[in-house]
Amino acid sequence: MSSAQSVIGSDKIAGRPTSVAHLFLSRVEATPDGEAYRFPVPVDEHAADGAPGAEQWRSLTWGQTAVRVKNLAAGLMALGIGSEDRVAIASSTRVEWILADLANMCAGAATTTVYPSTNADETAFILANSESKAVFAENATQLAKVVAQREQLPALGQVILFDAPAEPPAAEGLEVVTLAELEERGAAYLKQHPDAVQQAVDALDREQLATLIYTSGTTGRPKGVRLVHDCWAYEGVAQQESGLLRAEDVQFMWLPLSHVFGKTLISGQIATGHVMAVDGRVDRIIHNLPVIRPTLMASAPRIFEKVYNGIAGRARAEGGAKYKIFLWAAKVARTYAQTTQANRIATGRDSAPLGLSLQHAIADKLVYAKIRAAFGGRLRGSVSGSAALAPEIGYFFLGAGVPILEGYGLTETSAGSTVNRAEDVRVGTVGMPLPGTEVRIAEDGEILLRGPGVMRGYHQLPEQTAEVLEPDGWFHTGDIGELGKDGYLRITDRKKDMFKTSGGKYVAPSEVEGKFKAICPFVSNILVIGNGRNYCTALISLDETVIMPWAAERSLGKKSYAEVVGSPEVRELVEGFVKKLNVELQRWQTIKKFTILPRDLDIEHGELTPSLKIKRPVVERTYADAVAEMYTGANEA
Repeated sequence: MSSAQSVIGSDKIAGRPTSVAHLFLSRVEATPDGEAYRFPVPVDEHAADGAPGAEQWRSLTWGQTAVRVKNLAAGLMALGIGSEDRVAIASSTRVEWILADLANMCAGAATTTVYPSTNADETAFILANSESKAVFAENATQLAKVVAQREQLPALGQVILFDAPAEPPAAEGLEVVTLAELEERGAAYLKQHPDAVQQAVDALDREQLATLIYTSGTTGRPKGVRLVHDCWAYEGVAQQESGLLRAEDVQFMWLPLSHVFGKTLISGQIATGHVMAVDGRVDRIIHNLPVIRPTLMASAPRIFEKVYNGIAGRARAEGGAKYKIFLWAAKVARTYAQTTQANRIATGRDSAPLGLSLQHAIADKLVYAKIRAAFGGRLRGSVSGSAALAPEIGYFFLGAGVPILEGYGLTETSAGSTVNRAEDVRVGTVGMPLPGTEVRIAEDGEILLRGPGVMRGYHQLPEQTAEVLEPDGWFHTGDIGELGKDGYLRITDRKKDMFKTSGGKYVAPSEVEGKFKAICPFVSNILVIGNGRNYCTALISLDETVIMPWAAERSLGKKSYAEVVGSPEVRELVEGFVKKLNVELQRWQTIKKFTILPRDLDIEHGELTPSLKIKRPVVERTYADAVAEMYTGANEA
């Protein structure tokens, strides 16, 4: 294969175990009394110190975790689950998800991940295509999806419920047990076969299937990505060796574990042995941060955008001097971060002129310290992935002392391929390769990856596998990028998302969209359109939590969200930000017309993937009339 640039990174990483199951048992042996997981539990409403709706955090040590995992693994064996049998997990992020996944691996089985938001039809497709024999279901809602599609699932025999309803729905032909009952069966099984789990782990092979993760494609059925034990074992050791995760960390895990981004961080946590606080309720993130006080958190860019917009919105609502102070502090944060980053690259030292440093110190006391406190006060870094982060957002948080460590990877590469390090953040890049991963740029600019984390293929799809995976191991990502001389990777755009205008000019829509998100604090999502057209347009949705307080300060306070975003006042507001955007763009990139959508894009309408990526074809189809209207009768160059 030819390439435009030499290979960056190494294909070697020494000392990794055969599997995460091996890594887990080694961790348990090394630090049995160390804290492994924290998780919230409801407080008994009848307890003296409890109240309805109250909750408290509890912990599991590594030794306690091992007892539960081994009992669950043995319980699966008692159900007849064997080597490479698929066992699905359909649940939100909670500690039981991790226990179930580890139990699957320690029993020699393979996990099939299912988002809890997946509808019954697609859930059935994933379970049938993977030939899953059992499924861990979070609650009656997830069980009902399985029951509704029972005829399509001949291989499925058991459902294990995390939360058992008082009256489980009828499930003809399925054995339904609770998690506690499975643990009890496992404990009894181990009394008869005390070495069963250890023998199952010893029998694991590096190339044995560990996980099937189905990609949430923009069209057609999702594809099952085959990730073997070596993929996850590699990710665990690579994250540890890179310094991304440290033994002293307290990590807040709220990401969906059905997604590869969240799943890969479990491997790293086991390798380092640090504490992980687990709670997937997105509406509890802000509440949990000061309670957990994490040193590390992973997130999608959308969360940072919402945090920034929220801070800006509150400052604007307070008005007067406070808003002016925020605007000044935001500018200082970006300038300081850009200056120190440039000096670090040039000289190896973080430095800034005395005047800028003094301004930064003042802004820190007035603004940045409060931002850090909102994150718990100890955050040394927040890993960002799954979509592009607007550089202006990255510079703001870096200048405020909350460095966002943007990384890059795909489901097909077990997520972790490149990442920024806390000691040398390069905003606008996705960092350097993890140890053991190689990166190269093809002649057409496509990013190619090779390493132990790369999938072994798409499940039962050899032709589609051959389209993206070379015989020598290089994986075609479909992303366009550049490699700097220092080894930092920069993503330009999705190869399939880039388009050419009718005038022959290429446009990278994510670049334009990122710039707009940095300029407009009211935006939630934006989709730039222009393929084969003679100018670019945009579909824009606004963040309800930011635009409604703005509306309340004006004559729009009693109107609904749809009425507010459809008002002339909001149209004028957004138009001002579009004009600011266009000043920063090349002529052929500028947004000539835009439509404000009557509601935000969401997962429920199929417009966003569970990892919050926009499904461009779906959105364009949904709002085809609006798009057509923006081009009707126009002949602009």
